[in-house]
Amino acid sequence: MDEQIHFRRIRPRIRVQTTMSSEDIHRRIRTLLNSDNAACEGQTTKDFATIYPPQKEQHFWSPQLTITVEENEDGNLVRGLYGPKPSVWTMFVFFYSAIGFATMIILMVGLSLWSLGNPATILWLVPVLLLLFLSLYLVAYFGQKLGHKQMGNIHRFIEECLAQKIEAD
Repeated sequence: MDEQIHFRRIRPRIRVQTTMSSEDIHRRIRTLLNSDNAACEGQTTKDFATIYPPQKEQHFWSPQLTITVEENEDGNLVRGLYGPKPSVWTMFVFFYSAIGFATMIILMVGLSLWSLGNPATILWLVPVLLLLFLSLYLVAYFGQKLGHKQMGNIHRFIEECLAQKIEAD
């Protein structure tokens, strides 16, 4: 069970067509979540489920899988999105937005000063902000690497729930 699962994107997705009913899918998820040797924890409702690593193994970078089940003419379509906890995602969006906004303001002020023939020393902050942006990106990248094993465990768990191999993209 040491197979390596490759996730190609920052927030990989799954999309699986199944003939299982929505109730059967959620019953299997609940049954496996409540088993004694459950590899994951989570919550499930009629058409929605969230699966994450056990509480004792969680850390700041722990991923989670959010699943929706949609009925269609061929059975049910199960869609899933792997990602960080919403608080982590929100924090990174906030920092990226703040850095982007600060860069835009500094560029406007600096280029205005420069076009008027005044010293535009404020423009030296732009490379600093770009380095900060790159640093934030690298922190997120290495955080994703720290959660990769847990994401593989969650992926194997959902494969077991749906009783089929799933390709993440």
